[in-house]
Amino acid sequence: MELNDREVVVKFSNVTKLYKLYKSDRARFKGLFNKNIPYKENRAVNNLSFEVHKGDSIALLGRNGAGKSTILKMVTGVTFPTEGEVYVKGKVCALLELGAGFDLESTGRENIRFKCSLMGMTDEEIDAVEEDIVSFADVGMYIDQPLRSYSSGMKARLGFAINVNAKPDILIVDEALSVGDKNFQKKCRKKIAEIMADENVTLLFVTHSLVTAKDFCNRGLVLEKGRKLFEGDIDEAIEFYDSKH
Repeated sequence: MELNDREVVVKFSNVTKLYKLYKSDRARFKGLFNKNIPYKENRAVNNLSFEVHKGDSIALLGRNGAGKSTILKMVTGVTFPTEGEVYVKGKVCALLELGAGFDLESTGRENIRFKCSLMGMTDEEIDAVEEDIVSFADVGMYIDQPLRSYSSGMKARLGFAINVNAKPDILIVDEALSVGDKNFQKKCRKKIAEIMADENVTLLFVTHSLVTAKDFCNRGLVLEKGRKLFEGDIDEAIEFYDSKH
């Protein structure tokens, strides 16, 4: 099926995201109530427009500060555009801050059910994937212990396991393949490759490794200071990115 014949699942229309940078936390707090508190303006995303079609796999390429993580946060609903519109259709699973959002007093198994329910999964759907998540995370007896007893690496492994086994429509990966030891990293790469074999799953991928981007993606979006410089085939995107850096 041609690209233009597939359903649009992510669309940015003239999106701009502004952040106010204050000189201190105290000034930031005062700024909530007083518009005269001085601040600097950071335009993290600047009048950006692009579309992602169902089954597409697109790498976001750019140096630090290019706006990549801000784009992903808007797709996941963690933050919202200052101007423009962001359209997203489908269940989004994000491999961003893998250890975030857990209840430290609940067990690993309880957190699995909690996180999956937040993704909109039913009890029956969670029952169907729970043991797959437990097996993939491979934290042993700790799965029935409170997360406060987990190391940061164990939390990240559990977070990865939940997201890749929750049957996403849109999978977002931000340098998450570096989780754990080499064997676990290999397992992560294999699992993402399996997910991407399903033409109904869409991938948004951020990595500084052009080789990894080429392994997983068929398209590339090159960004600089929140603006789109190039969009197209992954080989052409990588060639363009290399020519600019």
